This record gives sequence, C-alpha cells and structure tokens, in this order.
Amino acid sequence: MTHADVSSADHTAAGAAALLEAGRPHLGLELGSTRIKAALIDDSGAVLATGSHAWENEFSDESWTYSLSNAWSGIQDCYADLVRDVRERHGVELTGLASIGISAMMHGYLAFDAEGEQLAPFRTWRNTYTADASALLSRTLELNIPLRWSVSHLLHAILGGEEHVPRIAHLTTLAGYVHWQLTGRQVLGAGDASGMFPLAASGDAFDPELLERFAGLDEVADVPWNLPDILPEVLVAGQDAGSLTAEGAALLDPSGALRSGAVAAAPEGDAGTGMVATQAVDPRTGNVSAGTSAFAMVVLEGPLSGPREEIDLVTTPSGDPVAMIHTNNCTSDLDAWLGIFGRFAEMLGRPADPEELYSTLFGAGADGEADAGGVLSYNYVSGEHQTGVPSGRPLLVREQEARFTLENFMRSQLYGAFGALAVGMEALLKDEGVQLDVMYAHGGIFRTRGIAQQVLADALATPVAVGESAGEGGSWGMALLAAYTARTAAADGSAPTSLSSFLSEEVFASQELSTLQPDEAGMAGHATWLESYRTGLQVERLAGELLD
Repeated sequence: MTHADVSSADHTAAGAAALLEAGRPHLGLELGSTRIKAALIDDSGAVLATGSHAWENEFSDESWTYSLSNAWSGIQDCYADLVRDVRERHGVELTGLASIGISAMMHGYLAFDAEGEQLAPFRTWRNTYTADASALLSRTLELNIPLRWSVSHLLHAILGGEEHVPRIAHLTTLAGYVHWQLTGRQVLGAGDASGMFPLAASGDAFDPELLERFAGLDEVADVPWNLPDILPEVLVAGQDAGSLTAEGAALLDPSGALRSGAVAAAPEGDAGTGMVATQAVDPRTGNVSAGTSAFAMVVLEGPLSGPREEIDLVTTPSGDPVAMIHTNNCTSDLDAWLGIFGRFAEMLGRPADPEELYSTLFGAGADGEADAGGVLSYNYVSGEHQTGVPSGRPLLVREQEARFTLENFMRSQLYGAFGALAVGMEALLKDEGVQLDVMYAHGGIFRTRGIAQQVLADALATPVAVGESAGEGGSWGMALLAAYTARTAAADGSAPTSLSSFLSEEVFASQELSTLQPDEAGMAGHATWLESYRTGLQVERLAGELLD
C-alpha cells in the first residue's frame, strides 16, 4: 500500500484505519507539569487518538523535581493508553509511525556524565533559588537571563561548589533527554534551546560571543569543560533530528509491537509547541498557554528597547525572535478550589462530573462584578518571579466591605489565574509598545467555552482566539512539528514549505476559530482589580516570609 493509498484526505473510518495499518500516523508526546499527553494525527493534523498519564512534581531537598524513572513509567503508560484508544476507535493495532516528536516543560537542569549517568536530580523551571546566578549572568551577558534557564541552574551549581560539576559531559532539558534516549541524538529544537542559553540572531545556534563572555567569568575559570561542548546541537523546525531506534521503540513500547524507523522531529519545549498548536508563529501574533504555569509568547517585528526582567527573549521553533512572559503559577489553586466545591457536591449526594463543575462555576464567575467586588486571589503555590514573590502562599484577600459572593469569588479566581501574566504583559504591550493583532489561547482552562477567553481578552485589551484544539495543547502541537519534519524529509532536496505555510494552508485552513473582543466594562473592571492586586502583593510577600 502506498502513501497515496492512505492519504489523510480520506477522513472516513476506513481511511483512518488504513493509514494506521500502513504505519503512517504522526505522534506527539508532551511531558507537561501535571500530565504526560500523547496525540496521534494524520498528515493534515486531524486527531486519530490520544493518551494521557497523570503525574506530579515532588518537593525534595528544597527543590522541585520529577524522577526520571517516573518519567519513563509515565511515558510508557501514556503510550499504552494511546494504543488502547487506537484499538477502540479504529479496530487496529498501532505498530508503526511515520514520525515522532517529544516536547516537555522548558528550561531546568539535567546534567549527565560521559557514560550517560544522571549527576543530579532534575531541577525544574519552578525552582527560584538561582537568583544570584541569574543576576550575574544578566550583568555579564547584558540580557535578561531568567532564574529557570538551564545556564542559571548550571552557574548556581558552580557557585555552590557542587561535587558533580566537574563531571558534566552533557547538559539538556527534559525533552532533549527523552529524545536522546529514543533516537541516540543529543539535539534540541531552537525554541527549547533558547531557554538553555541565548541563541545567535540567526536562531539556529547558541550565540558565540555570549558563550565567550560566559567562559570569561572568574567563577567558571576552574571547570574542566567548555560550555559549547556540553550543550546539545541546535536544530530548527523541519531539520533532521534522527529517527526512532530499535532500543527507543522498545523503551517507548515495552510490548515490542512498535517498529523502529520513525522520522524524529527536533525536541521542543512546551512554549514552542503552544505556538504551533495555535498558529502563532508570525510577527504580531501571540499565544497564551495555560496550565500549572502560564506563559505568553509574542512574535516580534523588531528588537525591544533593552533587557527587562519581566521579558524573556526566546524563539519560535523556526528560530524567529519571541518575547516571552512566563509565570510560575496559573491553574493549580483554581483547580484546588474547584476540588473543594466538587467534594461539597458529593457530600450533598449530588456529585458533579468535571465538565459540569467547571462550566457551572466558571459561569458564576462570568456573572461576577467586573472588578470582582473587591475580592483578591493570589494563586501562588510556588514563588512568582514576575511579581517579585520569592516564596508563594495561596491567599484569598478581601476588605470588610468587599462584596463576597460566589460570583465575585469565581471572577477573582479567574483573574488571579492570569494575574501575574497580566502584570508582565503590561511591560511588553504598554511600556515596550509591541503590537499584537490577536492572541491565540490553549490549555484546559479554555475548554469551558468563552469564559476564561473573555477574561483574558479583557486583561490584555487584545482579541483572544480559541480553536477546536484548545484543550489538546502541546502534544498536538508537537505532533504537527513531527508531521512537518516528515514532510520536509520527503522533499528530496527541493525547497521545503515553511512552517508558517504548512500550518496556515494544511492544518488551520479548515479549523474553526472563536475570537472574542475585549469588553469596555470588563477592561475597566480588570484594571481596577489589577491595581488592588499589585498593592496587595505586599501581603503575599509577607506571608511567604513569615511562613517559610
């Protein structure tokens, strides 16, 4: 059977089954903060099957971490869940893939020795103890180097005289590590790589001048390695990143059913897959990805005025410049509160399924007063660099005269989910004057149609668009990057279609978008709420100091 025989243009059940039997689907796998997700698609991006596995970070030895053994057991369970979904939906066994792509939480610290042994626990983006290293790097490189970037964690380990530092042979991210184990290649997509160390203006390599500045630091004079030698090779979207090896296939699917040979896309961070999943890869477009953390990515037309602590400079998977506003906290506290309401419903003898619970309570938030009646919500499960809070404590704050109703409580919870993000976006849109035509949004908070979307539009004073795939998130975006890589590999030397053209012409041309405009009353109410939120940050900071 040829590829033409199983073209994804045939969206019938028989066509999907034939494509799967021919081993032509594309797999995207993303290791997110609370879930490992898999999406299996055809050439046009239509979802054929999904899989998932829930997991959680651990706070161990004063550090947020995930064990790599849990990562592998989670990956395998997620893939097995995907295989079951293929079997149930299409009546076939999944034994082959055309392409595969791995995505994960950006940044953090994963160090290995020359034999591939892990040297220190995985240190995630959530840790904020790298302040001294980040400040030194920012001064030296004359760029904002965030606390969570890999180079900040590396310098933190050097400054602390950690025993493992001299033995480092390879430094990577979580996505880069999983890709390495599946393909044998130590590479990284440009978007994820730009959160390890700054990239050159070309977007396809680490900046050589800044690498020299790092090497010139007195603090690193005695390390026995050079930074370029321990960093992964940088690839842009579509470039050859290897293929799934026999060992990698057995690692992903211990049953032995999966064949090797799938084309591998460059591993990416969740920010890059979010851009792809929302078609936000061109200048004056942006996207918000909302989950345990939240980040906004805005593709730039030109340079900013200079370094700013609120703004990270990263790239799209194709290496184009992007301003990133990252927050450590988004939906965790909101989900915890909804869990309380769900338990209350159970105690009343009327349990509510998650869809009903969220839609009902989000609907109440939509009916709340535009300024949330003076109710403030700080969702800081962890510290929040964007607002200068080193140690987080979730807080609900209100003055005696605040109008404390369920509707206002829920409105404040929704505002609070995006509170730190709104603070950072003011620096980008108002202070820097960056132009943004539309903000695309994805993540589970947007599955309840229209409510969080309107809140975000009012908070950013920008139209917000949500597509059919808003709840699928990064695993779908990574599957699209895998499909694009397979398409590029099949070009046989001819000029490949750009990622932007691939997305606009072959994926999103048939996607329905719902776009909401900012509301005048909503913008005014949110501005009032945000002013009080900024003032109340003193209470949040004090809570962290007193309760540590």
